[in-house]
Amino acid sequence: MKSLSALGLAAAVAAAAAGAWSIARPKAEAVTYRTAVVARESITSTVSTTGSVAPENRLDIKTPIAGRVERVLVVEGQRVRKSQVLGWMSSTERAALLDAAAAKGPEEVARWEELYKSTPILAPLNGTIIVRNVESGQTVTASDAVFTMSDRLIVKALADETDLALIRLRQSATIVLDSYPNAGIPSAVVQIAYDAKTTNNVTTYAVDVLPKATPEHMRSGMTANVTFVIAASERTLAIPTEAIYTRDGHFFVKVGSA
Repeated sequence: MKSLSALGLAAAVAAAAAGAWSIARPKAEAVTYRTAVVARESITSTVSTTGSVAPENRLDIKTPIAGRVERVLVVEGQRVRKSQVLGWMSSTERAALLDAAAAKGPEEVARWEELYKSTPILAPLNGTIIVRNVESGQTVTASDAVFTMSDRLIVKALADETDLALIRLRQSATIVLDSYPNAGIPSAVVQIAYDAKTTNNVTTYAVDVLPKATPEHMRSGMTANVTFVIAASERTLAIPTEAIYTRDGHFFVKVGSA
């Protein structure tokens, strides 16, 4: 009788413990679904990186002689053509003669100005004046850069070497300047560097991106984000990525009726 009572007591304890575990065990959460409509959309694959605005060709303009700048005819941001006169200057000798003539009156100054012509400062190419370092009356040497020109502004982007195979010449891209985040600039790739730059063990290549139309607000030195269009497809069936699940290396979606 004692052994049966012990077995019965043990069974009762085990049953009670099992019941208690069953009550404490959390119930599995109910699975919920939400529907997503399959639609045809334009899908674009892109690669993004950063860069900065810079002149494609930057040229410092120096005076042909040392002397004094008499007149400056251009301002920063002005478009100029090759051989356009940017300013007039006097050699050191001419400036001294004009100063001496000024003490004798305007007629004497006019006579010497006619006899001793001033020297023009000419634009060497078509482009834009981006820096003006001189004012009328300023004395300069032949080594001083009085103007800086650029032929056109580009964005020098740095592409990671792992993305370089996806970028090609004349590829479409979009530039977004940090200063104007809501104004995308349609652009294209015009140059891909052959030599790499390595910083902190990261290898990048310079990619020159040219705007199709340079906006007025674009300035040299601005920070830019560049998005390269790798592939694009029109009217492709599209669903949200969270609607796709994998099993045994295959992709599936659950299909239901509306």
